[in-house]
Amino acid sequence: MLPYAIVPEIEKLLYAYTKKEALIDETLAVGGGSINAAYRLSYSGKSFFLKYNDASRFPQMFEKEALGLKLLHETQSLGVPDVVGHGDSTKTSFLLLEFIEEGQADKRFWENFGRSLAAMHRNSNSSFGLDHSNYIGSLKQFNTPEKSWPDFFVRQRLQPQLKMADQKALLSAKTRADVEKLVELLPSLFPEEPPALLHGDLWSGNFLCSQTGEAVLIDPAVYYGHREMDIGMSKLFGGFHPHFYEAYNEAWPLEKGWQQRVDLCNLYPLLVHVNLFGGGYVRQFEGCLRKYVR
Repeated sequence: MLPYAIVPEIEKLLYAYTKKEALIDETLAVGGGSINAAYRLSYSGKSFFLKYNDASRFPQMFEKEALGLKLLHETQSLGVPDVVGHGDSTKTSFLLLEFIEEGQADKRFWENFGRSLAAMHRNSNSSFGLDHSNYIGSLKQFNTPEKSWPDFFVRQRLQPQLKMADQKALLSAKTRADVEKLVELLPSLFPEEPPALLHGDLWSGNFLCSQTGEAVLIDPAVYYGHREMDIGMSKLFGGFHPHFYEAYNEAWPLEKGWQQRVDLCNLYPLLVHVNLFGGGYVRQFEGCLRKYVR
């Protein structure tokens, strides 16, 4: 059941979006990840996606997600669900989106996805970062701008996660020493690239194939970063179809040796998983790290 307090606010947003006065006539719980409660709503014959959470646990999370979806939408490169609205009602915050009916991904889907992501990455900025912080999963993501990608990667990506891991005593002294070695090597490991607009959390659970065969991005953690970060993340949990990478490289070839930098890029999302789940992710992080410092 939806929290009663948010229903009037949701119906007000739906009325403004559809221009039709009605009531929510059906709610169906759906998968929405491990963080938020998620529902499919029916209003005036159309379906919408709602997710909500305790407003005090993740301040402004849905506001930041809406901003991220807007940034991605403005590139006109890939599909993004329409943002109907977001809000806070009493103790609950929520995000209301267009509901995407899913279709079947085929070879053409993966090729178009790869080319379209390359087009999105061509949207650049004067610095790495963003003008506001946001979230990756349920953890705060810091985006203070930096002119240098290695500086941004260390200060805004690794250091906040390492501090959190240290507070939980998750990493050994040897691993922390290896991190310090990596920091010294980073300028020679990453090829120079202009800042690229990134999805920021691009794994298989964060995109959909629409019924028209279009790739639709969801749950972004956007910032301007090194484009190999999205490519690396796409390979963290098994990888996308080979046609995706072939099409991406035809549209905008990655620098030589990108395959060997996948684990380098994934040190950040692995640290996020270390802080969220611990366990085997600590060993996976250590294994990736030692590829570059030994």
